[in-house]
Amino acid sequence: MSRMIDLIRESKVPPALMRSAAKGALSLPPGEIIEILVYLTTQPLFRDDARMTLAGWDENACKAVLSDPNTPTEVLDYFVAAENLRPKLLPMTAGNSSVSDESVRKLAAVASQDVARILLSVPRVRGSSAILKALASNVRLEAELQEVQKLLSALGESASVGASEGQAEVEMPRAEGETSEYEKEHAAEIAAEEGKPFQLVGGTAGIEEKLEAVAAVAQAEPSSAAGAAVAMAKVAEPIEEKRLTTIQKIAKLSVGLRVQLALKGNKDERFILVRDGARVVCCAVLEAPKLSDSEAEMFAGMKNVSEHVLRGLSAKRKFMKNYNIIRNLAFNPRCPMDVTLHLLKHLMLGDLKHLSVNKDVADTVRKTAMKMWKQKSDTRGGHSTD
Repeated sequence: MSRMIDLIRESKVPPALMRSAAKGALSLPPGEIIEILVYLTTQPLFRDDARMTLAGWDENACKAVLSDPNTPTEVLDYFVAAENLRPKLLPMTAGNSSVSDESVRKLAAVASQDVARILLSVPRVRGSSAILKALASNVRLEAELQEVQKLLSALGESASVGASEGQAEVEMPRAEGETSEYEKEHAAEIAAEEGKPFQLVGGTAGIEEKLEAVAAVAQAEPSSAAGAAVAMAKVAEPIEEKRLTTIQKIAKLSVGLRVQLALKGNKDERFILVRDGARVVCCAVLEAPKLSDSEAEMFAGMKNVSEHVLRGLSAKRKFMKNYNIIRNLAFNPRCPMDVTLHLLKHLMLGDLKHLSVNKDVADTVRKTAMKMWKQKSDTRGGHSTD
């Protein structure tokens, strides 16, 4: 007898049944329904429903499936991909021998600090030089890099921690050329910010002392753009021949050039600039043509970005079609309360329940989430996906 997944792949199932499957309404074993849902995420008509269903699927059922080496590779790869990540499911997924090193390596290269800590708890990761080197090149990591370096040394390997070659060399944007619409619209704000020292939201822990020196010298100079440039030059001259990190190079740019880099730079540069203390710079990242959904999901969950970024994400329709972004914003304690309360109506039942007991968010958010969870549970006759 053919399995349901085989019938769906062969287009032998009516659209109405496919729609029910995408909403998780079929009575099938967990392994089969999860495999069906992952397949449906590749089908444009059912992709959004399937992704939302998977994002809230019962955690224990997922753990059993993801720890099984016989689970299809496409299912495992789906859950280990950064854009679909559920942290509590990561240890068994990353540790599953059927998941390729390459899939885990890709995640390690873009992992947040929390995800990196989870990865470093997995024996398979601790023993893989390829995955550890990907962590070492991840510009998002700071405190975790020491442990990564120790593990690499134990394996007889070494790596440049904190920045890969491509990340260390920032291609400075050129002032010449056509001015973007964003720059035209925010010309006054860019001019007003010029001359202020470069700062990262959440601080610069782990960054070389040069940034502190830049800030100190800049404060001693006139608060003009020219004065700031002189300050930068004084600090940079003694080490001009050394390779500067990506952050150090960005620190030397004017506000106008940082805006250009936010709009035209690469992923690693966007990750740094979204934490820029200047509102006009961090918000420019959200206007970058190359900004991906997976990057936006990361930004939505970051606790070291300004409220302007989180509010900006919630204001863009294209991002509000992505459930992971909605969920990350709602669970982010830095997200403005009015934005969070507006997003609650979009959360799935399981996420509402988890948010209602999350001590990191405001009491008002927890109480509202609990109220909405009870209302939705009553409407569904008490059924929950937890």
